[in-house]
Amino acid sequence: METTGRLAPTDPADARAAYEELATPASVVTKEVARALEIEEFQDRVSPEVIVTARDAMFASYLTVSVGTQEAFEEWRESYDGEVVVSGNDAVDNVVWHEFDGTALAATFHEEQDAAVATVRRQAFNRCYRELFYPDE
Repeated sequence: METTGRLAPTDPADARAAYEELATPASVVTKEVARALEIEEFQDRVSPEVIVTARDAMFASYLTVSVGTQEAFEEWRESYDGEVVVSGNDAVDNVVWHEFDGTALAATFHEEQDAAVATVRRQAFNRCYRELFYPDE
């Protein structure tokens, strides 16, 4: 089993703090990309919504994800005390997963590990973190 990524929030407060730390980098990256693309009036076009979207994507892309065989995943799952949601086909050999605050999201894969990791990160952001960052939605 291996782990990819660098952001593993331990609780909701930790997740919120990590998300807040990405505000400035998301703004800088978004504006620099707009400049590099030579977008006219980029300061008017790079709206707060665009920057928030970049921050969401950055947060999700940094999340740690465990990568292992189906056997390693099942062994981990037996000891996990929370909800586990698995997407994909049970007949494949490999699984990626991310856990946070009593919920784990997993995706099975045969050869496309990067795609499976990206899928779990998006699912984790939408299912585990979005409500923390956007409680009024």
